[in-house]
Amino acid sequence: MIALIVILAVIFLYVIGIYNSLQTLKTQIKASIQEIGNQLKRQAGLIPNLEVAVKGQLKHEQGIYKMLTEARQSVAKADASGSAKDIDQAVAKIQNLIPQIQVVVESNPELKANEAITKFMDELTDTADKLTYARRSVIDLSQNFNEKLVVFPSNIIANIFGFKEEKGIATSTTGAHMEVSSEEEKSPKVNL
Repeated sequence: MIALIVILAVIFLYVIGIYNSLQTLKTQIKASIQEIGNQLKRQAGLIPNLEVAVKGQLKHEQGIYKMLTEARQSVAKADASGSAKDIDQAVAKIQNLIPQIQVVVESNPELKANEAITKFMDELTDTADKLTYARRSVIDLSQNFNEKLVVFPSNIIANIFGFKEEKGIATSTTGAHMEVSSEEEKSPKVNL
């Protein structure tokens, strides 16, 4: 009788352990998605400062102003909606904008020498790197979670408690928390 109680207690503790690990992974996925939003907010604060720093020196580069404004509006929209799709679109706009600004800065010696512009460009690049890391975290955590849903015996416990697959970050061929556009999937062209 005692042996049966011990066996049932061990099984019960094992089930609790698996359940808790699944819940922990779900929470970590949500936190990673929130980190993407956090970095977007950081960029939203940097972009207006970059605009001010560049404004007086880039009068002939109206296209950069337009792109900065669109990126800022995209971040504000993503922040307001909380939509993963809007967040991903804002990330894409900003990540596409950074190399274009760098080209303009490098082609204008007076801008390249401007410490404020250099600082803000470094901050934007750093934030883009952090966004990439946060996106990678969502992918890794989703993969780990989904593996637990299909391997024995955690798949049995996951089914009992109704855990569903996490989509992670989607490509243009799958659905998910975030979508990667077909444009983002293309290799960038570099002209030197």
